[in-house]
Amino acid sequence: MLGRLQDAARAGCDLVTLWRTVTPVLQQALPHAHSPCFFTVDPESIIVTSHFQEGLPEIPTEWLAREYTAPDHNAMTAVIRSRSGVGTLHDATGGRPEIARKFHEEMQPFGCEQELIFALRTPDGTPWGAVGLYREAGQPLFDEHDTALAAAAGRVLAEGARFAACHGQASDPDLDDPPGLVVLSRDYAAVSATPAAAGWLAELGGDLGRLPAVVVAAAGAARTGREPLARARGTSGRWVDVHAAPMQPPGRVAVVLQDANPLRLAELLMAAYGLTRRERDVVREVIAGRSTNQIARRLGITPGTVQQHTSRILARTGTGSRGELVSLVFRSRYLARVRDNERRTEQGLPVRDGPSPLAPIPGPRPAEQTAVP
Repeated sequence: MLGRLQDAARAGCDLVTLWRTVTPVLQQALPHAHSPCFFTVDPESIIVTSHFQEGLPEIPTEWLAREYTAPDHNAMTAVIRSRSGVGTLHDATGGRPEIARKFHEEMQPFGCEQELIFALRTPDGTPWGAVGLYREAGQPLFDEHDTALAAAAGRVLAEGARFAACHGQASDPDLDDPPGLVVLSRDYAAVSATPAAAGWLAELGGDLGRLPAVVVAAAGAARTGREPLARARGTSGRWVDVHAAPMQPPGRVAVVLQDANPLRLAELLMAAYGLTRRERDVVREVIAGRSTNQIARRLGITPGTVQQHTSRILARTGTGSRGELVSLVFRSRYLARVRDNERRTEQGLPVRDGPSPLAPIPGPRPAEQTAVP
């Protein structure tokens, strides 16, 4: 199974093609009812950016919102953040799945009584999505063998999800600073490129006629089945991720170049609500679900300072809790992205990643005067 999943993940295909290709593989290895429920998430916030399931072209808003307003047992976001990256509703409820709200509202109407969710995380731990599998009444419980297999599948599929999501934004962008896409021939010559690619190549000290060594190296790795991801420091000091995948006709390779540390959501919130740079850093951590102490350690500040910044952020955004803040962000920036990607899927267009830069966002609250270091 893992070999077939890896072949699909490294094929350089669009996201929907990837999901449709791996569906029968997952069905054979992990028998389940209906079609798998595939999600991509924004690594910066772990908020959903796309959903795909055959037979369910539009996922109900309340199902998605519940992940961020009132997380249920075996919540997708909790599984993504967990050490194992895999979870079942049976284990999360102590063998009583009926105590979960989703059991009655999302599963039983479709005849399902079991749920297994596994995260799509790259080797460095970066989350790119999750997959949900379901079983009907009378089918065997998801066991330790199933969860181990699912965890391994998630590690393999993560690279394919990452490339496909970035490829969609590179080939049909709606961002001011989108990824760049370059297609290389068998002899490593650039045969086509998106407009943004020139800027990324220049950042790495090259151009379309003189490709940077890291681009050629990533392309070579993709052709030989090795890790097709590299990271290099640009001339401005900016770190750039270079990700490659084979494509048709045989011999060609697609290479995506993008910022290694994008702050899309944080920058959008900073502009919309007049947040300071330190508040921007804190809000990223809050939305990612980290505790006060975790944020303090990561940012090198005291827990008290984190709490002060968090209070100011809640006041600026007009929210009363961290949960309300995440709900605001989901509804104002990510729900529009999910709906747009559902429409794009129906139209055969590539799925885009990240928060929507075009969705309306509530205006800022008046800034407080007290500065926090």
